[in-house]
Amino acid sequence: MTTNTTTRVALVTGGSAGLGRALVRALAAAGWDVLTDGRSEEKFKEAELPAGVTVVVGDLTDADHRDRLVAAVGDRGRLDLLVHNASTLGPLPMRPLAEVDIADLAQVWRTNIGAPLVLTSALLPWLREADGVLLSISSDAAVAHYETWGLYGASKAALDHVTLTYAAETGLTGYAVDPGDMRTAMHQDAFPGEDISDRPLPETVVPRLLALLGTRPASGRYRAEDLG
Repeated sequence: MTTNTTTRVALVTGGSAGLGRALVRALAAAGWDVLTDGRSEEKFKEAELPAGVTVVVGDLTDADHRDRLVAAVGDRGRLDLLVHNASTLGPLPMRPLAEVDIADLAQVWRTNIGAPLVLTSALLPWLREADGVLLSISSDAAVAHYETWGLYGASKAALDHVTLTYAAETGLTGYAVDPGDMRTAMHQDAFPGEDISDRPLPETVVPRLLALLGTRPASGRYRAEDLG
């Protein structure tokens, strides 16, 4: 497989809002060729992404949608960065593990771990040829234990494990990054009716992610607040 461009190519899942949108904008501003996806065409209309960003609307758990993403990367012949950002909290309001059933588990794990796992496998040839980076957005809930966050936290712990195992097995650089609390729609969903205006905007996290990509330390799990 031969690359056909010198422009760095990134695929950021879940780029219509929150941290995904902020990262897409920053990468595009830095000259990257950016692809992104999300389930809502309406949200992308509101996102005001740069004109050069390629948007593929669809659900990551759908095989046909993943095939379209892989085809878009194949058209470029290159992939320098794959960011697993899209995720779900699961059924709302969030509930204790004792109230979770198998259907809830299937929904969260299909989105938060199943789809990223198989999408990474499909994109490995381009990532490996470009000596690319696999970056998964994690959570402190992956390593801490909060009431009602068990299902989501377990899925993020699994995503951390899969990301760093891919790095160990393939030689790719892999990062699982806890961005910290942010003022996003997802965070608001987790705390209905509460004022979350004291949380930092996702745009404040992006420079730390870019610093990580710029310095490329060893594969591992990092906290954004520890990144310069």
